[in-house]
Amino acid sequence: MNKKIFVVVIVIVIVVIGLSFNQEDGKKNNTVFHVTLANPNLYKNGIYSDSFNVDEGEYIFKFVPNGDSPQSLSILLKGENYDFSENFKLNGTLHQTGISEYYTWDYDGRKEILIPTPQRMTIEINPNGNDLGSVSVDIIEN
Repeated sequence: MNKKIFVVVIVIVIVVIGLSFNQEDGKKNNTVFHVTLANPNLYKNGIYSDSFNVDEGEYIFKFVPNGDSPQSLSILLKGENYDFSENFKLNGTLHQTGISEYYTWDYDGRKEILIPTPQRMTIEINPNGNDLGSVSVDIIEN
């Protein structure tokens, strides 16, 4: 009986933690662009390209990389009256827990963008020759 109660408590804790991560202090979580680059066929001449609509506002890049992701990721955003470019560098952070070691990965670079007016944007993502490593790229309303 105690094992069942313990399992129920663990499940409740996991659900509560998951919900709190999704809400991020009441901030918006409006994804305006998402791509998972995990296949060389997604690139044309070594560059991924797509278009999407965006409203005026503040946005942030979010990445889901791993150790096999491209070491550098060059991103261009072009709109009717907006240009952005950044060369992101993959950074691994070692974590030691006493019983294990592991890395977490993220891209260093300018992630915040401010769009002055609603417009159609074109994004180009260049993995600089590493089109075999997977990475997800999101642009989220901040």
